[in-house]
Amino acid sequence: MIIIDAQGLAASRPNRPLFADVSITISDGDRVGVVGINGCGKSTLLRMISGEIEPQAGVVRRGRGARIGVLGQNPVLAAGTVRDAVITMSGCGSSDVWKAEAMLDRLGMAALIDRPSDQLSGGQRKRVALAALLAGEWEALILDEPTNHLDLDAIRYLEEWLAAYTGGLLLVTHDRHVLDRVTTKVLEIDRGHGYLHVPTGWNAGSGYAAYLAGRVEREEQAATAEQVRRNLARTELAWLRRGAPARTSKPKARIAAATKLIGTKADGPAREGDLGLASSERLGAQRLGSKGIEMSGVAFSWPGNVRVLAAFDLVLEPGDRIGIVGPNGAGKSTMLELIAGRLVPTAGTIDVGRTVRIGYYDQLGRELDTTLKVRDAVAGDKGAPSIDDVTLMKRFWFDGDAQFAEISTLSGGERRRLQLLLTLLEQPNVLLLDEPTNDLDLDTLRALEDFLDDWPGIVVVVSHDRAFLDRTVSDVLALDGEGDVRPVRGGVAGWLASRANQPSSTGRGYVANRTPVGKTPPVAATNVPVVPAPTTARPVSAKSPSTLKRLLAQSEKALDLAITKRDAVSAELSNVAAGSSPDHGRLATLSEQLAAAQTAVDTAEETWIEFAAEVEARGISLDERD
Repeated sequence: MIIIDAQGLAASRPNRPLFADVSITISDGDRVGVVGINGCGKSTLLRMISGEIEPQAGVVRRGRGARIGVLGQNPVLAAGTVRDAVITMSGCGSSDVWKAEAMLDRLGMAALIDRPSDQLSGGQRKRVALAALLAGEWEALILDEPTNHLDLDAIRYLEEWLAAYTGGLLLVTHDRHVLDRVTTKVLEIDRGHGYLHVPTGWNAGSGYAAYLAGRVEREEQAATAEQVRRNLARTELAWLRRGAPARTSKPKARIAAATKLIGTKADGPAREGDLGLASSERLGAQRLGSKGIEMSGVAFSWPGNVRVLAAFDLVLEPGDRIGIVGPNGAGKSTMLELIAGRLVPTAGTIDVGRTVRIGYYDQLGRELDTTLKVRDAVAGDKGAPSIDDVTLMKRFWFDGDAQFAEISTLSGGERRRLQLLLTLLEQPNVLLLDEPTNDLDLDTLRALEDFLDDWPGIVVVVSHDRAFLDRTVSDVLALDGEGDVRPVRGGVAGWLASRANQPSSTGRGYVANRTPVGKTPPVAATNVPVVPAPTTARPVSAKSPSTLKRLLAQSEKALDLAITKRDAVSAELSNVAAGSSPDHGRLATLSEQLAAAQTAVDTAEETWIEFAAEVEARGISLDERD
């Protein structure tokens, strides 16, 4: 059954069109992701379809009596306590109050269930609004960045919930795991046009995979069409330039067609060039000496002796890539604030090296004065931007009118991109990234990941984006929500697996063993206090420690081999595509081989994660492998 039918929608903002003639139909079982660069109009499209604003052109029809739940970027909550707000907004009856409470717990809001709804932060309000949607009954859901402000446990639960949802779903998110797992179609907004990608063949089941393949194919077709147009234009131009006597007898219709062909230009790129991260000398890091930041016995409590972080030790050295994970409220941002010197520890010492220069990319964007123009924010105390400033703004995709726009008129993603530019302009050698992926589009995320690959300084990341953490960090610290900090084997996947294997009574996960923090596991596992495992824990594997270690080593080799094969196919594909006359048949074959190679990598990685999680859960030492 069709729930939403939007046809020919168009939108613009002052001096800038966003999109035109965009159409989408949502039926039962459709789960449609909306993607595009920051500022292309994704949130505007959702607001039109939800009925919050009227389209400048086109029409939106909704099924008669259809209940459509909407999560905007800045939701407004019903009055009363958090519990009351969810019950009211979800339409839960008295017998279904447990649903509201369960969803609040799943999204990490159980501790605030009796707090007045008007005393919540922006991120807390969004979680409460999402809980109301998950607790209610709806024919369709429209969700704008639902994973923002959620911890990894909550994102994993939301991902599973949405993947099983049988109604219609329209979703804007930059979480690549969620897009890949949840979507059955993807609507791409590119240069004002809408493109609907439906998975087939190798991409069956994943709207995100279909989008990636479709985008590459469209760019290849556009390049081919432009080459054909140029060849025809050369021929027609030569025909037009023949001598005057011949021209008098030329058909007027062909002259008009030739003139039009010569004057036609291909669509320009959505953005000029790549994001100017690696290519700009002004964004390089200041030299970092051998000493970074040393934290000894550091602890923090809020006034009233509310403990956030128990005493821990941490040494940050040049080249470190540290990820910090944990449930909401566990103290992840507090740890970054301590490292940055914005908070003073209640115990312990923080020794900062003489050459350390900290850049803090926080999640609130509180350093931005929204009354300033973009160019004024970049110029800073200079008063007017220099030529280098103008060039840098263009490389960060702030060109033309965008440089003169007030920050208050920018989209959420454009503000985040500007904040990233301002942070990197300071040339830090220690980067603290607090939820850096919030609101950034997929192209910007990939550019940031590439930049961090070769960046020489220290990086500490707090993020809910699993793909970003997997790509950018080598060590993971887990905060358990009770003040303790510990290192984690197997990265983010290992941490999620350990929490899945040790469920709490509330279902949000359980961290059993608490150890001093460090970038390597503790030497003596016997020093760790033993906490009885829950009675619901799965049975212990019958595999011996030596067998498990052997299987883990074999799975690592298999993963390395799969990655090597995938990279070889990818390199060959790039070489063929870069040729002067690419063989499109060969390109298609290599694309299929690359998809199969990536599937092999994913399978090998899942096998490795399974063995790594089991080794971690059983406390088996890997210092000496059989």
